[in-house]
Amino acid sequence: MEPAARKQKILSAIVESYIHSGEPVGSKSLLSEAGLPVSSATVRNDMAELTEQGYLAQPHTSAGRIPTERGYRYYVDNVMRVTPVGEQGRGYIREAIEQNADSPEAILQGAADVLSRLTGCIALATTPGGEDARVRKITFVPTGAHSAMAVVIASNGVIKTKLFRCEFLLTPETLRVFDKAINEAFKGIRLTSVGRPFIQTVAAGFGELSLFMTAPLMAAMEACMQAAQISVCHSGLSKLMNVTESNLTGARRVWEFLQNEHDLAAMLERLPQNPSVSIGSENSRTELRQSAVVSARYVTRGNPSGVLAVVGPMRMDYARVMSVLQCVVDCAGESIDELIEI
Repeated sequence: MEPAARKQKILSAIVESYIHSGEPVGSKSLLSEAGLPVSSATVRNDMAELTEQGYLAQPHTSAGRIPTERGYRYYVDNVMRVTPVGEQGRGYIREAIEQNADSPEAILQGAADVLSRLTGCIALATTPGGEDARVRKITFVPTGAHSAMAVVIASNGVIKTKLFRCEFLLTPETLRVFDKAINEAFKGIRLTSVGRPFIQTVAAGFGELSLFMTAPLMAAMEACMQAAQISVCHSGLSKLMNVTESNLTGARRVWEFLQNEHDLAAMLERLPQNPSVSIGSENSRTELRQSAVVSARYVTRGNPSGVLAVVGPMRMDYARVMSVLQCVVDCAGESIDELIEI
C-alpha cells in the first residue's frame, strides 16, 4: 500500500473510531481495526505526520489521536461514502412527516422531529420563502358576535390567521361581503406587495363600504405580511449538551442563538443550495464554532425552497446524518408539493 493511501486509511479509521467511541485512538487498536499490513511503528510514524500536518491532535502526551477540524473536513470531502436510506426507512420517514400534513409548517415540524430523532442532534427547518408567493384565498371565520378571524392561504401553502374586532354585529351576510370584496382585491397579489399603500388603494376602491372594512382589511394585511416571513421549526433542543459536548458555556451561547429566530433564519437562508457540511470555524456564527452543521434545501414546484439542517457535535456520524437528511428533505418537499396542489 502506498504511503499516501495508507495515511488516508489511517485517518479514515481514526475518524470513524472516534465518531463511534469518543475515545482517542492508539496505534495498537488502530492496527487491528484497520487491518494494515505494516508494523505498529509505521502506523505511529504516519499518525505523527498526520498530526504535524494538522489532521489529528493528541489530547495528552500518552493518549491516542483524535481528528481535528481539518481531519473531519478531509474525511467528509474525500473518504466518506453516503448510503441512501432504504425503502423501509424511507416509508417510516414519510409516514412520520405526513401525520400532520395540513400545512407546510406542520410538515416541516414533522420533518424536523423525525430528523432529530434519527440523528440524535438538533434539527431545524425554514418555511418556504414568500418572495414569489401570492394570495390564493382569504376566508373570514366568526369567533364572536363582534369578532372574526382572517385566514390567508398563500400559493406556497402557508396559512396565517389574524383576529379582528368590529363595533358592529358581524352577521354571516357581513362576513360574506368581506369575503367577496377582499378576495377580489387580494387574490393573486404577491404577499410582499401587501402593505399600507396597497391597503389604502384597496380601501379607496371600496368607496363608502371602506368605512366598514378597516378592521378586516388590516387583519388581512397583517396575516399576509406574516405569511411572507420565513419562520423556523426546531426539534431536539434537549440534545443541546450533546451538540456542544457538555460545554456549559458553549451550550448557553448556542441556546441563546437558537432562540433568536431572526438571526437563525438569516443564517439558514445563507446556506448553499446544494447539500453542505460546515465544520467548526467554517460556520458563519461564532456560537457554532464548536459544532457542525449539515444542511440541504427541499424542493417545491421544481425549485429549491427552504432549508432543513442538523446541528450537532463535530464528532457526528456525517455519513449517516447526510443519508437521513437527504431522505427527509425529499419526503418533505414531496409532501409540501402534494399539499399545494390540493
